[in-house]
Amino acid sequence: MTAILAPESLLMTKNSMNPLLETLQAYPFERLRMLLAGVTPADKKLIDFSIGEPRHPAPAIVSEAIIEHLHGLAEYPKVLGDLRLRQAIADWATQRFALPAGFLDPERHVIPANGSREALFSIAQAALPPCQTPKPLVLLPNPFYQIYEGAALLAGAEPYYLNCDASGQPDFLAVEESVWARCALLYINSPHNPTGATLSLDTLGWLIRKARQHGFVLAADECYSELYPEGDAPAGILEAAAATGSLAQVLAFHSLSKRSSIPGARSGFVAGDADILKAFVRYRTYLGAATPPFIQAAAIAAWQDEQHVQHTRADYARKFAAAHDILGAVLPVETPAGGFYLWPPVGDGEAFVRALYAAEHVRCLPGAYLARDAHGVHPGQDRVRIALVGSLENCVEGLQRMRHFVDQYTISTINQS
Repeated sequence: MTAILAPESLLMTKNSMNPLLETLQAYPFERLRMLLAGVTPADKKLIDFSIGEPRHPAPAIVSEAIIEHLHGLAEYPKVLGDLRLRQAIADWATQRFALPAGFLDPERHVIPANGSREALFSIAQAALPPCQTPKPLVLLPNPFYQIYEGAALLAGAEPYYLNCDASGQPDFLAVEESVWARCALLYINSPHNPTGATLSLDTLGWLIRKARQHGFVLAADECYSELYPEGDAPAGILEAAAATGSLAQVLAFHSLSKRSSIPGARSGFVAGDADILKAFVRYRTYLGAATPPFIQAAAIAAWQDEQHVQHTRADYARKFAAAHDILGAVLPVETPAGGFYLWPPVGDGEAFVRALYAAEHVRCLPGAYLARDAHGVHPGQDRVRIALVGSLENCVEGLQRMRHFVDQYTISTINQS
């Protein structure tokens, strides 16, 4: 007669959690909380430059579309999404990236996503081969959005960090052929978080050829693509793919969080290789990653309107201009080619952040928390990320406090504190 184990005994016979969870590093904002724990800030209102969360008002057309379509709560959303949304996305991308008519088929080449973050993580789980020896490589820029690293680790792959050079992007030509041969997934980020640097159309085309040569998935995170100085729209991976006449091995990831200042909607899309997307949809069906109908309605309205995006770009331009006026004499701040971050060198980034928080109650993020020590280099150690996401008035006040702080304390003093 087979003995029946008591529940407590049963728990003792197996691991209760995925051991790969232990490979994940603390998220940057958790590390920031630990860094500032026990620090008593100045008795001033907090100015928070640490998180890249747009705080501009949501466009009225988006809010109205959500309210109008709340009756959709009675429906299960479909993973493929409403064809009207996929058509709106295809129309927007075709116009934005000057694609040939019909190149992007909304029924085959586009799926909605619950923001780019969810999709960027999920693609690694869907695309990477399991239990392979040696482990497949996931190449990612360094510094990087930590979702790339976590996605690679939880899929059982090995992250391979490509240090960003003075340009703010990796030197892909310097990557050895043996590394490309092991690559199963390459994350690129243009405009890049946190440097703001973009990739040229020529570089994107070279990477597409490399992906096809070695059979890896090229995942282009372009969530900041619509935040740029007027007249300088960054190139996109879809544009580069169109020049080859094919979307093979290419996926573009976009989001309304930054473009339309609606991070709470968690709405974006993935577009590209139809065969990869077909398999990705199967994975997402089991995951349950479907966008609610009222969010889809809001997304249609957002993708069909450019006026609010133009206003958003103008708002960020004013904030960057203020940053130059206020900080330019004391810190090397540069307007990025895309995004809404400043990325200045400050010496010891952690020491700078702690001292600034104590003296002025201004919070920003140490660059070390966005990068790893790789190939003998730590590309974020001496920098901080400043997210100009608040109102102009809020940002000006925070930048003025930062200027006062830097005027009072030399970098060497900060490093000794």
